Amino acid sequence: MTVSEKHMANAIRALAMDAVEAANSGHPGMPMGMADVATVLFSDFLKFDPKVPKWADRDRFVLSAGHGSMLIYSLLHLTGYARPTLEDIRNFRQLSSPCAGHPENFKLEGVETTTGPLGQGFATAVGMAVAERHLNALFGDDLVDHKTWVIAGDGCLMEGINHEAVGLAGHLGLGRLNVLWDDNGITIDGKTDLSTSEDIPARYRASGWHVVSCDGHDFADIRKALSEAEADPRPSLVACKTIIGYGAPTKQGTSATHGAPLGDEEIAGTRAALGWDHDPFVIPEDILESWRQLGEKGAAAHAEWDKRLSGHAQAGEFQRRMAGELPDGRAMQDYLESLAKDPPKVATRKASEMALGAITEALPEMLGGSADLTGSNNTKTSSTKPLTKDDYSGRYIYYGIREFGMAAAMNGMALHGGIIPYGGTFLVFTDYCRGAMRLSAIQNARVVYVMTHDSIGLGEDGPTHQPIEHVQSLRLMPNMQVFRPADAIETAECWALAIKRADGPSTLALTRQGLPPLRHDVSVNLCEKGGYRLKAADAEKRVVLIATGSEVSLAMDIAAKLEAAGHGADVVSMPCTELFDAQSADYRQELLGGDGVLRVSIEAGTTFGWERYTGLDGLRFGIDSFGASAPIEDLYAHFGLTVDAITPQILEKIG
Repeated sequence: MTVSEKHMANAIRALAMDAVEAANSGHPGMPMGMADVATVLFSDFLKFDPKVPKWADRDRFVLSAGHGSMLIYSLLHLTGYARPTLEDIRNFRQLSSPCAGHPENFKLEGVETTTGPLGQGFATAVGMAVAERHLNALFGDDLVDHKTWVIAGDGCLMEGINHEAVGLAGHLGLGRLNVLWDDNGITIDGKTDLSTSEDIPARYRASGWHVVSCDGHDFADIRKALSEAEADPRPSLVACKTIIGYGAPTKQGTSATHGAPLGDEEIAGTRAALGWDHDPFVIPEDILESWRQLGEKGAAAHAEWDKRLSGHAQAGEFQRRMAGELPDGRAMQDYLESLAKDPPKVATRKASEMALGAITEALPEMLGGSADLTGSNNTKTSSTKPLTKDDYSGRYIYYGIREFGMAAAMNGMALHGGIIPYGGTFLVFTDYCRGAMRLSAIQNARVVYVMTHDSIGLGEDGPTHQPIEHVQSLRLMPNMQVFRPADAIETAECWALAIKRADGPSTLALTRQGLPPLRHDVSVNLCEKGGYRLKAADAEKRVVLIATGSEVSLAMDIAAKLEAAGHGADVVSMPCTELFDAQSADYRQELLGGDGVLRVSIEAGTTFGWERYTGLDGLRFGIDSFGASAPIEDLYAHFGLTVDAITPQILEKIG
């Protein structure tokens, strides 16, 4: 007997409500409401192969409404992915299960991106769609010809990042991006008219999107709408009018199904209403078999793609890029050696531009951009022409004033594969980017954040633009490597480390003001240890000066003054505290000095956290208030970050 689509969709509903009930925690309403739409999507539109989940030309499916995670867990299990198993689903939201409360891409193949913070999955999908079009322009339809599908809820469309992502996608004409809006009119607080009266379809149309609607519980109407979206050359929003918690006799259509278990009585009523008379977590063989057959459909397309790849002239380069492997070559070392011959006095943002010139020429997978600060961030090079809707082969995106959207899109590019994205703004505006930066770190995304104007050294723009707590707060973020280089050579070394790192994001904190050259030896990447001895004490060592970025040259001048007074002083440059902390205890102890040596930190930002290196008896020089508007020299004097202000305090401390 042929299994109906309704029965297949009801399998999703049953697994969702049973798993949430077993966990006594979760969101059953969205999976139950979108089960019909998801069944049509996976049956007739999504290109995937559960046996080879990482097939490069698969469609990307993003569950932006990540709270409804049981939707994707049910779909992955039913279509035949190795995991989640039924036991994994039984243990939904438990420590032993990959079925986390919100989908995590590092726990399950088939989950393309970690979602949960509303709107970010949508914005990440924009980056995936950019990556598909860019790689298609380079390698052609034979190797790259897929779509990005998103399921998003009302919350995803309300979030501010949605406006940024929608505008960018419309501007770039990303016609392979299709967003299925779970238009159920419900949020946690109740009906959406409590908080919004926005004409969402009109906003999307005004942004260059195609918009179509459907009855989210009418399979023929869903199929018609998705076909229309798939055919339109613009990005598409499909408004799927659904009933949240579909099938729950007293709770469907209400916020009661949004974020809480239905309860035994309601579940019994739902089973009766759906005609689902099976025990919890039991999927009848005929329904499961229908889903598994559906999951096998993509194998033929995958096999055809494999044939095309095997005979393709660019197969090796395509596979290298998709694997995230860097090409062999000496481009970076050659650049460093040429730099060492005549190290310039430049701002590290300029040094970054110089390094990027060599990097982008050698690495075609580098795709850059800036949030309307190209001339300030120095992120564009001669190798990176603009990426536009008329030429997707470009390698530079003008993101406009969309810092959060830029950061999320870069996550999407990195997760798609084939691209190493980097993007710039002012360091203080990491406040706008932070949600996406945190997701970069959580999901091990290879993204490089180029953050310039890193301190009061930016001068007259004043406290709104002067970072104080920002560098240290980013250091607090697990799996984020923060680099604050001191000169042109350190900047190039930090870039080399950021690019080499394949398992997480990096942030480069760069100066506006020019810095003197401090390094000449480039035989070894000294920044790789996070901290190293730039200068050894001449006299008997009494002090270790630990500094980063623009304050390293200040530390060198202070050391000279101390040596002149007969007190030996080491200078430690610490461009990356995360890498330093990963070194052996012996290395760290030898570098920072033992008993009887005063440790002093100098950084033009908060002193918070530096006691872990100086100890409570050390000295910490920095800024524990907001900045001020003035020329740079006046600011450094005002905040006591000068040789004449710091040296006497050290001398007094060491007696």
